[in-house]
Amino acid sequence: MVEQVSHDRRVRRLMMDFPRALPAAVFLLIAAITGLSVFAIERGEHQQEHAELRERAKAVASALERRGGTTASYLRAGAALFSTNADVTPELFDRFVSNIQLDSDYRGADGLGWAKRLTASGVEQFEQDYEAQFGESIRVLPDVAVGQSAVVPVTLLRPDTERNRRATGYDMYSEPVRRAAMDLARQTNRPIASGKLVLLQEGEGSEAGFIIYMPTFVEGRSAQPPKGFVYSPFNANEFLASALELETRGDKGLRLFDGPNAPGNLLAEIAPRQRTGVTVSEPVTIASRQMVLEVESARGYSLSKLSILTLLFGILVGSLLMIVVRLLTRQAIEDDASLAWLKEQSSIRDSLTRELNHRVKNTLANVLSIIALTRRRSKSLDDFADSLDGRIRALSATHDLLTQSDWGTTPIRDLIVAEMAPYAKNHDNVLNLEGPEVELAPSDALSLGLAIHELATNAAKYGALSQSGGSVHISWAKLSDELARLEWRESGGPTVSEERVCGFGTNLIEKIVAHELRNPVELNFHPSGVECKLTVPLRKPSDFAIRAHKSG
Repeated sequence: MVEQVSHDRRVRRLMMDFPRALPAAVFLLIAAITGLSVFAIERGEHQQEHAELRERAKAVASALERRGGTTASYLRAGAALFSTNADVTPELFDRFVSNIQLDSDYRGADGLGWAKRLTASGVEQFEQDYEAQFGESIRVLPDVAVGQSAVVPVTLLRPDTERNRRATGYDMYSEPVRRAAMDLARQTNRPIASGKLVLLQEGEGSEAGFIIYMPTFVEGRSAQPPKGFVYSPFNANEFLASALELETRGDKGLRLFDGPNAPGNLLAEIAPRQRTGVTVSEPVTIASRQMVLEVESARGYSLSKLSILTLLFGILVGSLLMIVVRLLTRQAIEDDASLAWLKEQSSIRDSLTRELNHRVKNTLANVLSIIALTRRRSKSLDDFADSLDGRIRALSATHDLLTQSDWGTTPIRDLIVAEMAPYAKNHDNVLNLEGPEVELAPSDALSLGLAIHELATNAAKYGALSQSGGSVHISWAKLSDELARLEWRESGGPTVSEERVCGFGTNLIEKIVAHELRNPVELNFHPSGVECKLTVPLRKPSDFAIRAHKSG
């Protein structure tokens, strides 16, 4: 239980010491946890995506190899058939194509063809035999170059379409890429795919393609030059698309390269839904030709839906917790301020109680002194009661002023006006006041109030206020920041006798008031009227104001 209370206090202390940092720290902590969660989710998603890319690449590569392998098998079969016949006639070739059921589906190829191998001197005879056999003229192009060892013109190409007829008569051996593939096929006696080229069938187009060649020897005598080549031309884009009949790609992108995956080697491309640059490569072998299949992810590095939901949820939770902690922090600060205010008020009450006791004791002491002196100087009970009543009222009037100022400072002018009010009422020019704004401490105001009351009482009985035409002039001025001088001067009253009995009022002013004010009082009885000079201390509020002292 004690440990729990201590822990709660430490938490509240942290809230009050770091009112802004603590909510921010909570938000950053939740943000960090959310970030780690998103990182873990994305890492898993990317690993899964990479695995899917690898699987898709292997599947499509396998489909491409199967397409190429099927065509190579057909070419091997054709080469075996044609090697046993002295000449490859249109009827024989068409029967072969029909038997392998490629009339409507060429497995992504542009067709199957036969190209007879000629010597440079046999080109003219080939053109004449072709016209006699097919009923239409043909010309081998390009023209045979001087020193050319062989000519391999396109002789037959199925299906017999306008597109394929563009290639009829073209000497494929005259072009380096095709020639290299045919020479390698002759050396290895197996189907060989050429490098990247543009088929004659494309006309003015520029789509890339390749050709698979299979040499045909007379009765299998591979040591001698072949009598021709069975071949199959491929438009690379159609070949790549045909593989997708066997394997789906989803929204991923596919690229087929002739050799390394460099831009100049690109054979075909099926663009992804969006380009991301996240790719996986897989080697592909088509008729002994090394190619590379590249699969590109359409998702890339964008956040998945689960990551976005996690991020939004984390931000929401972090914001709510930050607001809650901020509210708790503010409540803790307000509670602490309330406790401090209550402690301060309790301390002020205790101080005020002590001060009140002290001031009540002083006031009672003054009252007792006034009663004792009044009793000794009074001639009768009525005289005692009247004198005591007036002096108690003087104390009461001063207390009223002090109460109004919350026992703070009291202006000299307000004090004089309160004490002289009974004598100045309904009389013109009886009282003349002159002086600046000067504030007195409570105890000094009480003493000065008694002195003003005694002077006014004496003036009302014997002096300027005892007859019509008399007046009292009261002036005051600052002597310094610590002292002020007040002067009482009567005029217009009866002549003051030089021989006077020292009464209670004189003793009160010269002894009690002088003692309370801590300065001597000058009291003179001139024939023209009484004059009195009092020196009053000016104290700073911090010397006597309880509240100001406590708050400081």
